[in-house]
Amino acid sequence: MGKRPVSVLPPGASDPRTPQPPTGGSTLSQHRRVPKRRLVLAGAAVAALAAGTLTATAANASQDAPTAKTLSAASAGELATKLTKDIKGHAGSYYDAKARQLVVNVTNGAAKEKAEAAGARARVVEHTLAQLDSVKNSLTKKNIPGTARAVDVRTNKVVVTADKTVKGAKLAELRKAVEAQGGKAELKRTNGEFTTRIAGGDAIWGDGGRCSLGFNVTTADGKPGFLTAGHCTTAISSWSDSQGGQEIAKSGDGKFPGNDYGIATYTGEVDHPSEVNLYNGSAQAISGAGEAQVGQKVTRSGSTTQVHDGTVKALDASVTYPEGTVDGLIQTDVCAEPGDSGGSLFADDKALGLTSGGSGDCSSGGETYFQPVPAALDALGAKIG
Repeated sequence: MGKRPVSVLPPGASDPRTPQPPTGGSTLSQHRRVPKRRLVLAGAAVAALAAGTLTATAANASQDAPTAKTLSAASAGELATKLTKDIKGHAGSYYDAKARQLVVNVTNGAAKEKAEAAGARARVVEHTLAQLDSVKNSLTKKNIPGTARAVDVRTNKVVVTADKTVKGAKLAELRKAVEAQGGKAELKRTNGEFTTRIAGGDAIWGDGGRCSLGFNVTTADGKPGFLTAGHCTTAISSWSDSQGGQEIAKSGDGKFPGNDYGIATYTGEVDHPSEVNLYNGSAQAISGAGEAQVGQKVTRSGSTTQVHDGTVKALDASVTYPEGTVDGLIQTDVCAEPGDSGGSLFADDKALGLTSGGSGDCSSGGETYFQPVPAALDALGAKIG
């Protein structure tokens, strides 16, 4: 069985192997001793948490639509990419996992016919994706810490989430900005707080902190390495697989905020399989990276609550942490607790994301945001395995 994930603790914090009671705002996690010389992927990263549920859509489905094709999530993603290029006036898409169909939002009859002819289920909605993206971007420019913004394709709106730190004049300013968008946006509150916490996956230790390994990769110059959160590699330069142990890797390029990815290159002898720890004595092999699809069923692996499933709720979400804004995130309803941040997000054998933030816990639920793996690989010139 592979090693456990990592978290980052502030200097002087207690060893996370000592059991701690999980609390929604704590940065501590429960860890057993990390087995040496084998780093199984479990996710790199950060944790900031945001709660809130997405409302049901009010858009109208076609009454006379032909039967849509039965598709896997991966096939639906490929079809969605094609239709995005071919259809003008589309308003995003999502995967109906129960029906195993791709649902495409459209704003005109020609787009509806084209989507249905390709095998998708079409829904006629009011706002195009371009219009909603413009709304999201304008609200992001408000740059209010403790807020997140994402296009909810099911409701055809931009959902703005404000955490408990947003109040008084800032909350009034945000509410006014959302109301100015009319029916294109809505404001939600969460009792959580957007922060950057680190833990989860297989543990990697640095000077003064602990993070989680994301996915093992081959670097741009052909060497073995791993992905983790950018706020990890920009803060810590050298890594070990045990607290106070010998160096096994050095940090390379990383981005945070803006994005939240980083890479490290192995410098020591260590087993680095392309796997994710499933915490049941087995591991999930990872063959490559994949693009997440709204509605897709996904799995997260982390050290505090181990393995949990959920659904992708939105893509291209933006979260404003105290350190700055991170864009292009995957929003999910997968639960997480302090110590799980940094766990890997995957579906079958595809690496999808690295934990970047969220809130809630695995008793009451919550939402977690992930840095997409494909974007990180492209930026770093790396590949899975």
